[in-house]
Amino acid sequence: MSVKSCGVAIVGGGVGGLALALHLHQRGVACEVFEAVEQVRELGVGITLLPHAMRELAALGLQPALEAAGIENYESAFFNRHGQFIYSELRGRHAGYALPEVGIHRGKLHKILFDAALARLGPEHVHTGHRFDRMVQTDESVNITFKDPQGQDLPTVCTRVLIASDGVNSAVRRLFYPDEKMVFTGINTWRGVTRFDPILTGKTYMRIGSIETGKMVIYPIVDKVDDEGRQLVNWMAEIRMEEGVTQNDWNRAGRKEDVLKLFEDWHFDWLDVPKLIAESESILEYPMVDKDPIAQWTFGRVTLLGDAAHPMYPRGSNGSAQALIDARTLADELAGVAAGEDPLPALHRYEAVRRPLTAKVVQTNRSTPPDFINIVVEERTKGEPFRHIDDVISQDELRKISDDYKKIAGFSLEALKTPA
Repeated sequence: MSVKSCGVAIVGGGVGGLALALHLHQRGVACEVFEAVEQVRELGVGITLLPHAMRELAALGLQPALEAAGIENYESAFFNRHGQFIYSELRGRHAGYALPEVGIHRGKLHKILFDAALARLGPEHVHTGHRFDRMVQTDESVNITFKDPQGQDLPTVCTRVLIASDGVNSAVRRLFYPDEKMVFTGINTWRGVTRFDPILTGKTYMRIGSIETGKMVIYPIVDKVDDEGRQLVNWMAEIRMEEGVTQNDWNRAGRKEDVLKLFEDWHFDWLDVPKLIAESESILEYPMVDKDPIAQWTFGRVTLLGDAAHPMYPRGSNGSAQALIDARTLADELAGVAAGEDPLPALHRYEAVRRPLTAKVVQTNRSTPPDFINIVVEERTKGEPFRHIDDVISQDELRKISDDYKKIAGFSLEALKTPA
């Protein structure tokens, strides 16, 4: 069977893998992308690009396309399960950042990255329908075997380094951690998108309630989708289920009735949550899972990136942001490898920088995520309505909770004033 050679093989053409490919190309490092799906489509629901994610994407020249495809967030607002206002803060440019915070359809983000990779690397270097199957390492190279959509072996790929960016269920990672399990603590989630009238400012990112009694995260991702001026509004519902609940299938179709019964009395004067759920175009159901941080990402000429390296709870829109930072960090290290030099030290330097930082984000997303504000208020009020939020918690304390998360996740205003 024929053998194809390449400098850097990127297994997985998601956000992290494509960003890495674009960064490497920008730095003159030859690479190839191998994606399992045969045809890239605009699938999924919403995602928020925080300022540190936008910084990475702006460096790739993608900011104008992303802003045109999404909605710039004006504010982030927190409410209890009774619809009472707790706290709000300006976001992105409105909070003094140089870059915006943008809500966008995940499929559109992926398509913008994919199209850029095709245009810059050339379609002959971006391979779809290549599912990773196995590999063999030598002192000088990695030989990779992919399967086509029919399950047949494709020509062997021989590469100097393999970067695994193949997601939370990474097949490459499984080779090194075969007995590893997802961490599931009983939190179930549903996600949907709904054509809906603008809520509050029409540019507000909302967190309502908490996971113990039901939580909703709601934000717009496409503006003016019809003649009535409605938006495409992304929503995510979360709740910790009863003890003994088993982890459900990944990304299976959700049932509206399962979600509606949890939020049937959430009728506020500023939002009808049951209406938002009932009118959704589609619903996906999946478990809130992550994996414990691991002690090693790099194994010889193979290293991990993005969700393959540090799967984390989808809270605070940080999974994609951390993958984008991984990509730029690794590209910088590989670009510094002179011709004829061994790239292995570059892989270890990348891991030494990124592994401890992302481990902290994984742990923080479990214990004190951005909606920790809502959790604290619910605990202090025992889930009952309050007369005024200042009777429960001060604005200074609320601001500190928010600022502490930004510092750990790497998007405090101070952190983003300095170059990456």
